Amino acid sequence: MQKSYKLTRERLTALEEELRYLKTVREKEVAEQIKEARSFGDLSENSEYDEAKNEQGRLFSRIAEIENVLMHASVIETEQLQADKVITGCRVRVVDLETEEEEEYTLVGSQEANPLKNLISDESPFGRALLGCAEGQEIRVEVPVGTLRYRVAGIQI
Repeated sequence: MQKSYKLTRERLTALEEELRYLKTVREKEVAEQIKEARSFGDLSENSEYDEAKNEQGRLFSRIAEIENVLMHASVIETEQLQADKVITGCRVRVVDLETEEEEEYTLVGSQEANPLKNLISDESPFGRALLGCAEGQEIRVEVPVGTLRYRVAGIQI
């Protein structure tokens, strides 16, 4: 069974724009690099040609990856969400019960996850523990160093 990728409308648009750029601008640039490298002569010892072909492989791989994600994308419609339980697409404030520190995260699909920007995947252990929780509910998250405990302090769409 093919995996469905949960994306926000913004992420879907960004991927479509990246795909358009890769297929129009970048593909021509790489083709030009290959053409130029070919003009240097003997291909068996031509490192510029090898690098250009490797770049072409990376480009085609990225194009295929984006096309696969777009083909199996499921858009999270935040306008239709209710803020009574944690679901993918909402922002959630949690309090670490050990340190009493409050943090805010946005629960997103795996394609958008970026912990440095507090974008947490709904497939991560923390994200899975948050899914379906109501405000005030406590959760436990098993991590390699033990168990972390949090309380859901707020949910926003």
